[in-house]
Amino acid sequence: MTDRDHDAFRAEVRTWMQEHLRGEFAPLAGCGGLGDSRYDPKLAKRWEQELARGGWVGVGWPKEHGGRALPLSQQVVFHEEYVRAGGPGRLGHIGETLLAPTLMAFGTPPQQQRFLPGILAGTEYWAQGYSEPNAGSDLANVQTRARLEGDSWVIDGQKTWTSWAHESDWIFVVARCEAGSQRHRGLVMLLVPLRQPGVTIRPIRQITGDSEFNEVFFAGARTEASLHLGAPGEGWKVAMALLGFERGVSTLGQQAGFEREMECLVEVARRNGAARDPLMRQRIAHAAVALDALRCNALRVLAQGDEAEGAPVTREAYIAKYVWSNWRRDFGRLAADVLGAAATLPDDDPLAQKLRQVWLFSRSDTIYAGTNEIQLNLIAERALGMPR
Repeated sequence: MTDRDHDAFRAEVRTWMQEHLRGEFAPLAGCGGLGDSRYDPKLAKRWEQELARGGWVGVGWPKEHGGRALPLSQQVVFHEEYVRAGGPGRLGHIGETLLAPTLMAFGTPPQQQRFLPGILAGTEYWAQGYSEPNAGSDLANVQTRARLEGDSWVIDGQKTWTSWAHESDWIFVVARCEAGSQRHRGLVMLLVPLRQPGVTIRPIRQITGDSEFNEVFFAGARTEASLHLGAPGEGWKVAMALLGFERGVSTLGQQAGFEREMECLVEVARRNGAARDPLMRQRIAHAAVALDALRCNALRVLAQGDEAEGAPVTREAYIAKYVWSNWRRDFGRLAADVLGAAATLPDDDPLAQKLRQVWLFSRSDTIYAGTNEIQLNLIAERALGMPR
């Protein structure tokens, strides 16, 4: 596609956002997601349906599954312009960008026909049931059990740090289905309805004061015998393929969000005088340059192929989470230093509120989705080929 085509598409996205992210949806503008105290999940679900009507859900999905099959370059444009226009955090993210591609790769035609339309329309929402109290970074240690009983799987166990479970309809669950199995063997990936007896969801209160994570308890919860992705016993393969989609094009939207936070920090630094400090200016400049480097690495990963289609995970992909999470942890510290005393003194200034939230939430960035220690192990063993 030509530069003119990309410019026209960028203008199309920007215009649509300006015309639709107003009126009823104006309160969502600039909201980060369920961890943002201003975020209204009921309104966010109506926003997902508004996006769906506009054709902005599943923009990269194949047309046979209802998507627009946009080229990668235009998908990048959409995710970046969505965030730059103030688009709120997406409640449909887990279903659209994680489960849907996994369904397309491993699901049966009836499973695809049953679940993809609800994701595409913004009417069904999904949570991810991976981590457990003793199986966070060490995911292969999962102890949640699933057994076939008649025409159903019966599930017992616990999942934790489950994003958005309290606002979701379904959850995909990694569970142990073979008695006596250990580690990566004997697992199954199940699609489980959350609104049923036998499922208890308890929100986890975060340091920010909000709750976007949950504990989910299964006590005899059930799902249909046919609702497993891949063969029972091969759940690890499916689970790892799903995690591969986290390195997809939506990461550019995440980094566009970081750009917005950077703009907020610069504005506060100019306003409160922190920008007049030479050392503070130097730290801000270093953060800005490093953010540009993150974007370049993300684009390089995307340009090197689609690992879901069998291509190996590149070294650049292996370093991505480690690099961005450390950048944002350090950026959180910088935000607190720019705020100075205001970092611990709540007020009505929306920019200061945003930076305080970044400071608090960024403490978790190097822990969730694989701790720094686990990321370094992956880089050493898989990217560099070093011995265990």
